[in-house]
Amino acid sequence: MSQYIGRLGRRSPGAASRLRIHRRPRRVAMLSVHTSPLHQPGTGDAGGMNVYIVELAQRLAAQGIEVEIFTRATAGDLPPAVELAPGVLVRHVDAGPYEGLAKEDLPAQLCAFTHGVMQAWAGHRPGYYDLVHSHYWLSGHVGWLAAQRWGVPLVHAMHTMAKVKNANLAEGDTPEPPARVIGETQIVDAADRLIANTGEEADELVRHYDADPAKVAVVHPGVNLARFRPADGRAAARARLGLPQDALIPLFAGRIQPLKAPDVLLRAVGILLGERPELRSRLVVPVVGGPSGSGLAKPEGLQKLAARLGITDVVRFHPPVAQDRLADWFRAASVLVVPSYSESFGLVAIEAQATGTPVLAAAVGGLPVAVRDGETGFLVQGHDPAAYARVLRTFADEPHLVERMGAAAARHARSFGWDASAAATAEVYTAALQSRRRRVRSPHGQRHG
Repeated sequence: MSQYIGRLGRRSPGAASRLRIHRRPRRVAMLSVHTSPLHQPGTGDAGGMNVYIVELAQRLAAQGIEVEIFTRATAGDLPPAVELAPGVLVRHVDAGPYEGLAKEDLPAQLCAFTHGVMQAWAGHRPGYYDLVHSHYWLSGHVGWLAAQRWGVPLVHAMHTMAKVKNANLAEGDTPEPPARVIGETQIVDAADRLIANTGEEADELVRHYDADPAKVAVVHPGVNLARFRPADGRAAARARLGLPQDALIPLFAGRIQPLKAPDVLLRAVGILLGERPELRSRLVVPVVGGPSGSGLAKPEGLQKLAARLGITDVVRFHPPVAQDRLADWFRAASVLVVPSYSESFGLVAIEAQATGTPVLAAAVGGLPVAVRDGETGFLVQGHDPAAYARVLRTFADEPHLVERMGAAAARHARSFGWDASAAATAEVYTAALQSRRRRVRSPHGQRHG
């Protein structure tokens, strides 16, 4: 993996000091077309990417880089700009109808969104933005045009990739369209730097999209260690949430859609209770989140599955909650279950571990980086509910395992602070600016398209 730039802890001191002498950006235009950083994670299309953008922008601003986040307006009464934090401004761009527009319909609104971004830029002096950082492929196309027009570098983060998702589809899920694959390929070619969450994601960019390894920077996402921490412990969190103190509580937290596979947890619980009916009296299975994506086609599907499995008495469905409340759900759980078919990183896995809760996860995407198998939780190959039931049975039979693994999980998560992620991202920005300056100076370094 040494071919990728930007890997934390891999630079020599000399290389790092040489990089620091070059100017960092003063102000970054950050693009998030399809989901606003102000939206509640776990609702609609809001999820880990929202958390990522909010936390990264705030930490960049704290380190002296102002951030303006452009996102699509989803209501007519939204102010044109909202200060999210000192040095972080969210700009609402009118592009298409405010409500009822699915993510799949957004490509038709990219011209309107780009126009709104250009209007905001036109009101500033030349050189106002030093760099564009786009998130997800829809934003990447706007960023591509903006960066070219402004003569600044484009840094892009995929977050998810169509080819990877299509190779790991859940049964009955809808494949990503060819237009997205083409769009992502164009962005990979156009970007000055590509930020990948893990080494595996960097490999996928090269393998599936023919990315130049020299442009790929690996920067792990972080966790808000002030919010997600053990605090006053599992017992206190359970008391606040009205949960029994002696219960085995496997928690699912996230968007309810086939990709996230909450059905795997419910099926595993059904198997577990079939084998060990005596556990029913001390088993609580919270599902915290709302329907999203292809899950919107069957918003009651998970409740109906619980009824068919005969486990409605142990499953508790809860709507998405604010981050502080989510931290309490993590603290209260015996184990967080993340059976996703694809995850670029899996922020919830690190957040839960930071509160002192182990994780049971599918060994996909970035989850093997987020979870240390056998130490801070367990990784399962595949999505066979019986395999998840076996691990849940282990937690039921070895009650001390939750505390032992939870303590290791909290220690592990402390190495994923957002300050480090922001500092590494700032270095990627600096490298992109330096690379752009070299191309401008070189008569043979011009790149077209």
